[in-house]
Amino acid sequence: MLCPGAAGASAGGSRAAADPRGTIGIRLLEAPVSHRGDPRALAYIIDHLNPGTTIQRKVEISNTSGRPQHVSLYPAAADVVGNRFSALPGRPRNELVDWTSLDRDAVDLPPGGRAAAQVTIRVPPAASRGERFGVVWAEVAAEPDESHPLRVVNRVGIRVYLDVGPGGEPPSDFRIEGLTPARIPDGSVRLAALTRNTGERTLDMNGALSLVEGPGGLQAGPFPADLGVTLLPGSVAPVTVTMDRRMPDGPWKGRLTLMSGRVKKMVTATFTFPATGEGPSVEPDEDYLRLVGLVAGVFVPVTALGLMVRRRRRAAAPAS
Repeated sequence: MLCPGAAGASAGGSRAAADPRGTIGIRLLEAPVSHRGDPRALAYIIDHLNPGTTIQRKVEISNTSGRPQHVSLYPAAADVVGNRFSALPGRPRNELVDWTSLDRDAVDLPPGGRAAAQVTIRVPPAASRGERFGVVWAEVAAEPDESHPLRVVNRVGIRVYLDVGPGGEPPSDFRIEGLTPARIPDGSVRLAALTRNTGERTLDMNGALSLVEGPGGLQAGPFPADLGVTLLPGSVAPVTVTMDRRMPDGPWKGRLTLMSGRVKKMVTATFTFPATGEGPSVEPDEDYLRLVGLVAGVFVPVTALGLMVRRRRRAAAPAS
């Protein structure tokens, strides 16, 4: 079953310039009911399918430029490289591309026009277990002329994360393993959260940091996490929040919320941004994080010199 009204997003942005006065865009119009409440499923085609299963998704292509546009539609392969979702150049193929088709390979849109297309993914009965990545692209091309000797191609797309295997969807989960405050070369400050994908589905990380109890009682934020970190199962990478160079050093009490889809974790710590380079690492209390689950709150005090106070174990409260 599908739920309508999904918001659009793409492999690298929901819109691409078609001419200086406008853009083309593509957005997902529906998502599976099984992923209701999952913001990633409202932006990307995300699903788990048994071998031999077929799904269909509607997408909308728009033209806000001031001239008619011929927009090509096609699927292409993608990958996760260096903890980044990577849309490969050209029209590379993989298994997912071989399984994917559109009910039209192009649309002609007037200025301000919109059109719908249907994406079909047919997983063969003999498909092996595993997650595949791809992009459904909308592309416009400007042919060379006297004033523009090169052919210019602009495209925008919707990511596809398709997991294949018998049974239900594999679990998604992650763990925050450490926090490191830093001052980067341009003078800005940054908090890096070392994050490990402990589940069985690929994650796209986002979140925000709020700062309280700063110098003179200051409060700041929330500051959004820097986007772009994609974690394969078992992989680990820092998810960072970058703030203005005018941010006082601290000490600050910070609450960091990270999420991917419906999986959310919160961690708190007290830290000071260093004058240069990286500050001390702050390790979350994993016992407490495990106890409170998806909405964990961890408080790890740090001295002015950045030395960690001994980890405090917390016992679970008895069930009422």
